[in-house]
Amino acid sequence: MKACDGCKSIQYCSDTCQTDHRPQHERECNERAAELRDEILFKQPESSHWGDCPICFLPLPQDPKHFGLMECCGKMICRGCIYANISRETKDKIECKCPFCRHPFSEDADRNKKKRIEAKNDPATLREVGKTRYNDGDYKSAFKYWTKAAELGDIVAHFTLSMMYRKGEGVETDEKMALHHLEVAAIGGHPRARQELGCGEKRNGRLDRAVKHWTIAAKLGNDNSLNALKWGYKEGYVSKEDFAAALRAHQAAVDATKSTQREAAEALNLN
Repeated sequence: MKACDGCKSIQYCSDTCQTDHRPQHERECNERAAELRDEILFKQPESSHWGDCPICFLPLPQDPKHFGLMECCGKMICRGCIYANISRETKDKIECKCPFCRHPFSEDADRNKKKRIEAKNDPATLREVGKTRYNDGDYKSAFKYWTKAAELGDIVAHFTLSMMYRKGEGVETDEKMALHHLEVAAIGGHPRARQELGCGEKRNGRLDRAVKHWTIAAKLGNDNSLNALKWGYKEGYVSKEDFAAALRAHQAAVDATKSTQREAAEALNLN
């Protein structure tokens, strides 16, 4: 027996049987498929798309300027751990090495990127190369690198692809593909993608869905989504209890990214 491709709730003995039953089942199937999609779309992610620093195991901040991608191992390390490593090396007067894999830093970063792409198809490196190409104005090349990174599961690449499809940069404008990549990014824990979905639902007049998106993003620490919920509370679309719960969760998410080492790095403006 084979489950229906859309709703998964009815089983068929063959493809022919499914095709024959399609006219009677189509409406119910589409409604159930939409429900299943929403169950996935509106599930609260356990953490943001960045995940945790592999050294201190604290959640990485949302702003990428607060952590760095190691060219040698492809790990994203928070500035607090980078600061602690530099402090130790300075104190002991030893060679500067990667705080994660302990490999000596190389001056040839581009060569390291190329090796990682060729050897491992590393999504983080593909994403960063795509970013470089985009900043250079080579949108078609950026699209190629980000597409490959997205195929390998990189959430940031899905978000950037959504923006490219929307603006028509390096690819033909395609709102359907833009929404697809935006939803994949949101499901993967990308707070800004979630915020954008909420704004889109607001423009379409579906405020209940907009509030759901903003609540999820706010609980991941997204400031703009919290402000959107604040607006919703003032306008009567968000209850006092729901806004208070989102506010507490937002503060908890922000506090979870803090540490003494990260605060020291921030004070020194360590990049």
